[in-house]
Amino acid sequence: MVDEWKATLADDLAQLVDKAVTRGARQAEVYAAIASEMDRLKMADYRDPDPADTFSEQAVEEPANDWPAAKM
Repeated sequence: MVDEWKATLADDLAQLVDKAVTRGARQAEVYAAIASEMDRLKMADYRDPDPADTFSEQAVEEPANDWPAAKM
């Protein structure tokens, strides 16, 4: 099923909220923390949609051979 991941996400999220509440957090605090974290993730994705590509796009510089011991 195409939307099976949505059902899994909803279930996992409900379990996460339940776990935090059973450890003493208030439900409203948990929802606020989740919303805050989602905003942070959205901004990170907006700034760099694929962080794994960032390093590979940088040019790799060859080491310099002009240091004194290299000329021996």
